[in-house]
Amino acid sequence: MSTRITRRSLLVATGFSPLVFSQSLRADAAPKFKPDAARTISQRPHLYHGWPTLAQRKNGELLVVCSGGRESHVCPFGWVEMMRSTDEGKTWSFPRVLIDGAIDDRDAGVVETANGSLLVTTFTSLAYEGALKGGKKNDLRWQAVQRRTTAEQRKAELGCWVIRSTDGGVNWSARQRCPVNSPHGPVPISDGRVLYAGKELWHGDNRIGVTESKDDGQTWRWLATIPTRKGDNHRNYHELHMIECTSGKLVAQIRNHNKANQRETLQTHSVDGGKTWATPYAIGVWGLPSHLLRLRDNRLLMTYGHRRKPLGCQARLSEDEGKTWSQAMVIYGEGITSDLGYPTTVQLKDGSLLTVWYEVIKGNAKAVLRQMKWALA
Repeated sequence: MSTRITRRSLLVATGFSPLVFSQSLRADAAPKFKPDAARTISQRPHLYHGWPTLAQRKNGELLVVCSGGRESHVCPFGWVEMMRSTDEGKTWSFPRVLIDGAIDDRDAGVVETANGSLLVTTFTSLAYEGALKGGKKNDLRWQAVQRRTTAEQRKAELGCWVIRSTDGGVNWSARQRCPVNSPHGPVPISDGRVLYAGKELWHGDNRIGVTESKDDGQTWRWLATIPTRKGDNHRNYHELHMIECTSGKLVAQIRNHNKANQRETLQTHSVDGGKTWATPYAIGVWGLPSHLLRLRDNRLLMTYGHRRKPLGCQARLSEDEGKTWSQAMVIYGEGITSDLGYPTTVQLKDGSLLTVWYEVIKGNAKAVLRQMKWALA
């Protein structure tokens, strides 16, 4: 009998707050928007692609990274690859593999720092090993993976990783460990630091918190632990993303698998540069994980996967730095399976928006990268 490994089982493998918060959700209609047709942008249709991040550089170039090279949602073949677009997503370069380690390289994030450096993040996993004793015990390719390394070497490969480029992505540093991981990686903030909200994987107490780099992503240190809501287990918090508001307030969102508000997005915030954080609170949004973007008019946009009907990607706006969120905009609702999501969004020169996600589409069992251009009314 085959062993079914889910995203949930992969995640499972892996107090004090001086801040006060109160909120009421808006009951008004969802903001109006105009979507274009969705289209596939990945260029290796025989391989599975998952968990992408879209980033925009100061020169307007767009970058997409993802975990490619895969056979399936959980497998030993994942690598981190990147594509570029110099025409706002109309065309994309052929993907370049940036990281291909001895075990599975998964969710990839990318960001440009204030100094123009590029940071790409990922984490490694051995979740596929369960299948080697089940459904893949007679698969010669999967079994051959184990002959590349010893058990001790594979265990040593587990970690959260970052690579860095100072020449626009032509050359990259060696892989370095960082304290946490989250799918869409770190964000630069206005005081020059780069902050990374995420989760400890494979070590420590699996803390949820924020790390900082003061040297353009070269080194990282733990800054703050995010408190755990009463009745929750912090090990059921996953996949954070953070944004800085115009006022300097930091807003972070969390994928939640605790019984209370299960599969909803929780939120926390900091008003002291990330030193202390509010206890996570529900915002009434079913769906996960989320990506946060500050628009040029200073509103916040969250985009997130929606793995029940309508299957696809949704978005919400906040005009008050995350205190309240609009009703959902279903920017894409034509999914055919729940193996989809992880959308990220950038704002283009004309003010329109471009969102990239992954999904399994009709006629192809391997997930692909998809994009949609859309505009707020």
